[in-house]
Amino acid sequence: MSAEAERDGLSLEALEWFVAMQDEATAAPRCRAFAAWIADPEHAAAYAKAEALWARFEMVRPEYERMRRAGRIGQGGGIGRREALLGGLAATVGLSLGWRWARQSDYSAGIGQGRSLVLADGSRVELGPDAGISVELTPEARRIRLDRGQAWFQVAPDAARPFVVEAGAGWVVALGTAFDVNLRAGQVVVTVTEHAVSVSAGEAAPVTLGQGWQMSYGARGLVPGRPVDTGAATGWRQGRLVFDEVPLREVLAELQRYRRGRILLLDDAVGALPVTAIFDASDADAALSHIARILPIRVREAAGLVVLVDRRAPEGAAG
Repeated sequence: MSAEAERDGLSLEALEWFVAMQDEATAAPRCRAFAAWIADPEHAAAYAKAEALWARFEMVRPEYERMRRAGRIGQGGGIGRREALLGGLAATVGLSLGWRWARQSDYSAGIGQGRSLVLADGSRVELGPDAGISVELTPEARRIRLDRGQAWFQVAPDAARPFVVEAGAGWVVALGTAFDVNLRAGQVVVTVTEHAVSVSAGEAAPVTLGQGWQMSYGARGLVPGRPVDTGAATGWRQGRLVFDEVPLREVLAELQRYRRGRILLLDDAVGALPVTAIFDASDADAALSHIARILPIRVREAAGLVVLVDRRAPEGAAG
């Protein structure tokens, strides 16, 4: 094989690894395989180039994630990861295939950045870092789709037009209200800061959730609500990340929104460890270091590109 062909092969391999690592549900064995792969300096350099290339077609990410959630990427009979990647590459140069797949959020915020806006109906929205929403306002209804991330809504009164937020596998209907919706890997968390909302998911009957309460839903349907400190639950609006007995895997998913480069959990078991802490949202790396001190985990940076999180070896043990 020629040197040029080897470089091309490595570039494609790096791109495929990068696409695979965008999946928050990537299993620990796959993550460990990636950690071993990127330890090679040549592989790390190729991965850095893949990351830079991906940034050029960031516009296709919401559609890529939608397709992945719908099971159309990486499954038998569906679109493969390589085809999805090539579709995104096509979008960067304006080819029809890429434009057909791309559906950008109407409003979005960058990694580590928030955004405030007022919709045409007068409703206020605050987007958390790396969040995106799509908006459809008609004479009959106001429909918002939370494509990714977290958002807080303060809804303008309009009895003739319901205000509905679709997120994940369910939706939230405002009942004259202010509320927060957080789309995490595998679940959606709804927190009501004013009045009430109606939450629906799956085949279950809608549930009315009042001020000061929080509930979640996911693949298994609705999880019963509980009272919460709404100031803590929406602390991200003031630059604070507050966690109270939150599983490590969910904490890492939150921190991912505040820093560039992927955070990979290499050990599924430690992902369930509870975290109770308050972090400065502007310093995700300091938060990671603190977690490594309070939990039996180690945090390592690979080639300045990826943060690897796994179980800390016992004192005196090798590795």
